[in-house]
Amino acid sequence: MKKYVFALIIPFVLFSISIQAQEWHESIALAKSKAHAEGKNLLLVFQGSDWCAPCIKMEHNVWSQEAFKTYAREHLVLLKADFPKRKNNRLPADLQAHNDALAAQYNPQGIFPLVVIMDQEGKVLGETGYKKYDAKAYVDHIQQF
Repeated sequence: MKKYVFALIIPFVLFSISIQAQEWHESIALAKSKAHAEGKNLLLVFQGSDWCAPCIKMEHNVWSQEAFKTYAREHLVLLKADFPKRKNNRLPADLQAHNDALAAQYNPQGIFPLVVIMDQEGKVLGETGYKKYDAKAYVDHIQQF
């Protein structure tokens, strides 16, 4: 009996986790396509996930919080360009080349973290960075764009 109950619970738990999961894209082409299809803006984040303290704080205080996740599900397509420095976190060559191209176009100054809000076509609506805000305040901040 325990096996059957366990077998019924696992799909429910996995489904619940997938509903709450946040989808961060790594391809600007796919992100633009999805934004266009869904009528949403793009939020592009340049981060250094293993070395940039403000980037890590934003991950913890903003991106992973329910207030941001709820807003993002309704209004944004999320795109992350990561630039890790540790050898064991190195990106595949094709993804690194993609992120380098994004940086050349949208972040030539090399600012980390940099948050770029774009329309569905990739036109920049505004830029911002780390703020000592909680998720709700950060959502209010990016809505100004």
